[in-house]
Amino acid sequence: MKKIIFALCILISFISGFAFKSATDGSEDRLKRVTGIGGIFFKCKDPKKMREWYSDHLGLQTNEYGAVFEWYQGTDNSKKGFSQWSPFSEKTKYFQPSEKDFMINYRVEHLEKLVEELKKENVTIVDKIESYEYGKFVHIMDIEGNKIELWEPNDVEYEKLGKSMNSKTTK
Repeated sequence: MKKIIFALCILISFISGFAFKSATDGSEDRLKRVTGIGGIFFKCKDPKKMREWYSDHLGLQTNEYGAVFEWYQGTDNSKKGFSQWSPFSEKTKYFQPSEKDFMINYRVEHLEKLVEELKKENVTIVDKIESYEYGKFVHIMDIEGNKIELWEPNDVEYEKLGKSMNSKTTK
């Protein structure tokens, strides 16, 4: 009987410790970082011809900026999400100070909080946060000199902007 009581005490201690750790680990307060791909941008000789080629051969619904992919968010599959695909002129300065021919845009939440954390981690912040109706943006550099765009999207306004431009999305 003593062995059973002893085993139960150990089990209760283990469960209590696990419950306490789960309740106090701060997971509710943990800052989400990247939540998805917001866009892929790349340099090319002729962006117009590139958009036409992708439209003709791969079926992308292109507009003057590239193409927008429409999808539903995994965390709430009733909400739409969007990712941008954009060819840029090979002469663009938008990717600077990076020397690379591409830039990736990542979707994030709580951009201001994330930027503060990245500063503490000595990540190079290229510019200040810019706000538009369709979201907030900032650029950072990774350890190999790739410029990265962080976007806290407002997908509702982003969709309205696309509709006002009479743009179709690729689904």
